[in-house]
Amino acid sequence: MTGWRLGYLIAPKEFVRPMQKIQQNLFIAASSFAQWGALAGLKEAGRDVQKMRKTYDQRRRFLIPKLRELGFGITVEPTGAFYVLANAKRFSSDSYRFAFDILKEAKVGVAPGIDFGTNAEGYIRFSYANSLENIKEGMNRLERYLKRYK
Repeated sequence: MTGWRLGYLIAPKEFVRPMQKIQQNLFIAASSFAQWGALAGLKEAGRDVQKMRKTYDQRRRFLIPKLRELGFGITVEPTGAFYVLANAKRFSSDSYRFAFDILKEAKVGVAPGIDFGTNAEGYIRFSYANSLENIKEGMNRLERYLKRYK
């Protein structure tokens, strides 16, 4: 259900009403297909979930050391998502320009940190929601691209 934007929140009681006020102005309800998909997932996808957790973990265990080897800093290793936020300040202080240059020159899509707020400027976000083969190819392309910074 990647990208279907369905989830839940656990919060202290005093935050529930203020969050409801924000929520009602941003969206009304989750789409029906996402709700049906979530119901099926909760009832029937136990084995598939375990398989995907192992698959994502394998990708994560490949990507993090590779990014560090290429010179990116990773302060916090993800444990519940399929993204890695990597410090790219060694290469550029402008994450937006850097991300688009990587896309143009290396043909690898990354998200600029600035898209996640000013505190994430100088970082770029890598996703490992793709096949391990494609991730390896992306890292090979990125490695060739980064040779200009050595």
